[in-house]
Amino acid sequence: MTFSRTINFIFIVIGGAIAIYAQAEERQNTYLLIGGIVLLMLGIYRMSRNIPSKYDKEEETSFIKSEDSDEDTNR
Repeated sequence: MTFSRTINFIFIVIGGAIAIYAQAEERQNTYLLIGGIVLLMLGIYRMSRNIPSKYDKEEETSFIKSEDSDEDTNR
């Protein structure tokens, strides 16, 4: 696992734990809850940046490929 992925997982786990801890108290600490949610979202955002879009890749399953002939390029 790369260093960046490890950091992302740490952000997600720590952010989630802080958010749950802040929510579990009788008197909620709003700033602690916001900080936990920010860490959680930062980790999720950093992780999702590395996932490629399904629309970026070209159509690889095509069985028919078009070929340019020399006659078309010489005209």
